[in-house]
Amino acid sequence: MLAALAGDAAAYRMLLAALTRHLRAYFARRLEAGAAEDAVQETLIAIHARRATYDTALPFTAWVFGIARYKLIDEFRRVRRRAAVPLEEAADLFGHDDTEEAIARRDVNRLLAKLPAAKRQLVKDIKLDGVSVAEAAARTGMSESAVKVTVHRAIKSLNEDLQRGGDADR
Repeated sequence: MLAALAGDAAAYRMLLAALTRHLRAYFARRLEAGAAEDAVQETLIAIHARRATYDTALPFTAWVFGIARYKLIDEFRRVRRRAAVPLEEAADLFGHDDTEEAIARRDVNRLLAKLPAAKRQLVKDIKLDGVSVAEAAARTGMSESAVKVTVHRAIKSLNEDLQRGGDADR
């Protein structure tokens, strides 16, 4: 989407093709075949017409499926039909707001960017990705105790930076 917004027509065509597949699956589970295809086309038109309103700082999928959800509601209203959805699938009708998650991920990445590459990778591996200390030590050639100390010091350094107001560059 970012490339498409920058004027890359080929990227925009690829984006629309990929979205078409996802939207077909989304609507096929909820509507009859003809109505599903109409909803896909209406959603693609709405995405095209409103592409300038997309905030690049927020997740793209939430924006797309928000539009799709409204098109689904419009279709239900058009045929004046109430959908009966199994309880297990009810959550799919509502958009998942992962804005806070995206903001937190951005903030963590900004904070980690202040660390040297080796320390940053160790913190990511152990604290974010759940890699064991032993596995991280084997990957880096460091001893387990050295990995523990490095991660501890890196986190302590980041904490001190935050305490000093080092996140003021937001």
